[in-house]
Amino acid sequence: MSIFKPAVCAAAMLAIGLSACDRDAESVPPPVEPVPPIADAAPVTARYVCDSGLTIGAAYRDPESAQVTWRDQVRVLRSAPIPSGARYIDEGVEWTLSTRDNIETGVLTRVASAGGEVLETCRRTLPVVVTAPPVDEAAATKAAQDAPGGVLPSSPPCKGGQLALSSDGGDAGAGNRVAIIGVRNTGTQACSLTGYPAVTVQDRQNRTLSAIRSETTPGSYLRAGQAPAPVNLAPNAKAFFDIAWNVVPNEGQGQTACPSVTRIRATVPGDDTSVTLAQALTPCGGRIRISPFRAEAEPEPASAE
Repeated sequence: MSIFKPAVCAAAMLAIGLSACDRDAESVPPPVEPVPPIADAAPVTARYVCDSGLTIGAAYRDPESAQVTWRDQVRVLRSAPIPSGARYIDEGVEWTLSTRDNIETGVLTRVASAGGEVLETCRRTLPVVVTAPPVDEAAATKAAQDAPGGVLPSSPPCKGGQLALSSDGGDAGAGNRVAIIGVRNTGTQACSLTGYPAVTVQDRQNRTLSAIRSETTPGSYLRAGQAPAPVNLAPNAKAFFDIAWNVVPNEGQGQTACPSVTRIRATVPGDDTSVTLAQALTPCGGRIRISPFRAEAEPEPASAE
């Protein structure tokens, strides 16, 4: 018996080792097929932190494609229809995006023909960006000089802490809506406003609706195309701007209902202090249009030639 004992032990150890190897092989998911590096790969513009501790880099070079980098593999995926959010796909994986509370979630999944399992769930915080173009001072001054009375900026710029917003009327027609927003100088010193306010919108829980972008539009609802002009505000005086939006869902993009806005936040050029106002909007198409500041609440339409 002592002659065969080493052989028996060796066989047992070999069996244990093979069993461990089998378990390790079962626990490792099949690899995603390798993708050669792309020579003209675009720089990564968005990074997502995944639940696994890894990161995914993405570049959205155009509306029809996305470049996704995961585990040192670079894949160029094509856009595919989805009821909400965004979806990009190739023959091996798909990358879907959804946004809630200013957090964008990306899920990387094998396509159904390759198993369909989720590979990564990742997130990033979206920057809140509201575009307010730089003021062309020369154009603004010329517009003020050409206007009746020649309004010129004779006061320092207004700051958010000395302003209050109010709802001062509006208009509606053919699926379009306009809200006129008053901006009152609550301070004891005169100040001036020139250009556009930066406006973001919030829902009932005061969450910023980052999917709704603000676009600046020269002029007002009744006077399109006018360049921004300085508005001087004595204490307790008001300036005005418009918020315009459309209420018809974009069915071509799968939109059946439009988001509900209950509050707006605005900042004035050169200052980061925001001013808020309870204001109900239902903007469709993912955008609102902002006019420049003006001195009148609702000017008369220009007479027809």
